[in-house]
Amino acid sequence: GVLPLAESFTKITTDQSLLELADVNRPLLRRLSLEAPGTYAHSINVANLAEAAAREIGANALLVRVGVYYHDIGKVKKPQYFVENQPPGRNPHDKLKPVTSAGIVREHVNDGLELAEEARLPDTVKAFITEHHGTQKIGFFWDRAAEHPDIEPNSKDFRYGGPKPQSRETAIVLIADSVESAARVLQDPTPEGIAELVDRVAGFKISEGQLDEAPLTMREIDLIKQQFVKVLTSMYHHRLDYPLQNSQAAEAEEPAVPGAS
Repeated sequence: GVLPLAESFTKITTDQSLLELADVNRPLLRRLSLEAPGTYAHSINVANLAEAAAREIGANALLVRVGVYYHDIGKVKKPQYFVENQPPGRNPHDKLKPVTSAGIVREHVNDGLELAEEARLPDTVKAFITEHHGTQKIGFFWDRAAEHPDIEPNSKDFRYGGPKPQSRETAIVLIADSVESAARVLQDPTPEGIAELVDRVAGFKISEGQLDEAPLTMREIDLIKQQFVKVLTSMYHHRLDYPLQNSQAAEAEEPAVPGAS
């Protein structure tokens, strides 16, 4: 009974509390699955990626999984503005100015913090909400704004507020979040293609300085990338064509012969 009080005083979140927060039937996660199912599926995939990487480098894998479950929780307030929740051909951003769209996308961090406060999530979990984008530029809408020669966009309007990841756990999630999103649109997800994608995404985060404040070594980053490739390859492996299945499928497609039993 005194455990919540002790955790609040010491700012230490125990595994028992994390296991309770990992229950997908908790109201906030249940709401995410119902109101933003695409975001919920994305979070599960990112959790699988990030947890495997955390275990590989000796980081807190349970904290990573729980943090990822809640990292995009703010999207439940405006789920239709995020591509993973949009039906084909319906994108409300098509009718908005790029700066307005960027503001809506950026706001999911603040919305997530508000929901986290209401749910009394610990600071260690809330860190994933604020740090999983770091201070990255919202590139798609920045590029759209830059297409107008008569408008000089303000870079600050197209960047997340940060902070940059302060721990190994949130740094892993920053990379995993982008890797998972990019992998979903790969035309031919071969092991080689996945490895190239992971290397490119991680390299971009490093060049942008998003990992500068996280206590990660280059060796650990290499191990993280290897785990991402391993997990993604298993997720997107090519199915084998089995002769029996093919013959059954062919028979099912043959038109019925009149008079045949």
